[in-house]
Amino acid sequence: MAEISKQRSDAMCRRVVLYGCPDYADAGSHQCVTLAQIARKIAAVAGYVFAGAFETCGEERQAEAKRKVLPFYFVPSDTVVGLDHAAMLGIQGAADLFGGVVPFAFVSTKAITHGLVAPGAAAPEGWCSGFAERTQNIVLPGFTTFTRDDAALAGRRLLEDGLVRLKEPCGIGGLGQQVVADAAALDRALAGMDRTTLETHGIVLERDLDEPRTWSVGQIEVAGLRASYCGTQDLTSNNRGHPVYGGSTLTVVRGGFEELLAQPFHARALAAVRAATIYHEAALACFPGMFLSRCNYDVAAGRAAGGNGVRANAHTLLGVLEQSWRVGGATGAELAALAALQAHPECRRVVASTREIYGVGAEVPPGAEIYFQGEDRHVGALTKYALLEPDANGNA
Repeated sequence: MAEISKQRSDAMCRRVVLYGCPDYADAGSHQCVTLAQIARKIAAVAGYVFAGAFETCGEERQAEAKRKVLPFYFVPSDTVVGLDHAAMLGIQGAADLFGGVVPFAFVSTKAITHGLVAPGAAAPEGWCSGFAERTQNIVLPGFTTFTRDDAALAGRRLLEDGLVRLKEPCGIGGLGQQVVADAAALDRALAGMDRTTLETHGIVLERDLDEPRTWSVGQIEVAGLRASYCGTQDLTSNNRGHPVYGGSTLTVVRGGFEELLAQPFHARALAAVRAATIYHEAALACFPGMFLSRCNYDVAAGRAAGGNGVRANAHTLLGVLEQSWRVGGATGAELAALAALQAHPECRRVVASTREIYGVGAEVPPGAEIYFQGEDRHVGALTKYALLEPDANGNA
């Protein structure tokens, strides 16, 4: 009993802090407000205390955190880069943050998804060719390049089989992407790219898909409770009429990817889970020292898009598009599910969703947890919420 009391006391001493978002109370930024709400939800699930932003908590408290006198639990706005940097903050392992820590900046971007166009091609420090070797069968045909010449070579190879999608590795939510149909369009796109940015971050060139279906596969662990999920994403129109991320619906199970693979999903969803699992394990094996408490993998399936006289591939391609090792659009649903599993130890599976609705007067269903509702200075009126759903047999 004394040990249990001590564990509870230690948990209550722990402070949840935001990292990378000192202005978390800025009501005009949906990212800041959402991140703060996520941190509060994590504190409630774990039995910790929300303490605001790490950057504004004072030098004395930061020093205490590093000495583990007052251990902090971090909710970073992005993947933490640098093992030494993480250790300096007091982040020693996955139990110390919601997200991930990687040894090099490129590891947290789309850049790692594909291999180089040729052996010895330009690549950043820490590049691991073994990752592409492990994942070549569970990603779409594509390359990552760090020079215009390599990008031109990679693009022309891919154009032989259809349309090619160019993706900025650091882009989120579909931003920083364009599709080219021929060599002239490829050259124009590459000419418009900043050389320094290209050499620093690279550019991903990948087979484009016709009407793809995308699954979200992921895993979270907070205060020793682990859950894994598979679900689908929805698109919506933003206040300018452009298609953007509109939310996710997730089937969440208690445990790891093995428990997720035991679910009665249809074959394509199970293939998405297997692909994400291979990608996940390859990253941990190829980039020593990294650790994760939240991971999300977007997996798409569809026919290769034809173009420039090329007939579309009749066979469906399936591959992991990218990873997210930080708070993401689906995190509200992830935490709603985790809280339900925590409250009901006998429960093995739940369904949860997030929704992002643009415009004034959005209706929020009863029981939903609102993460943002207001006027964002950049995107306009927006409502974001998470909801625990009835389990309709969990058909992902």
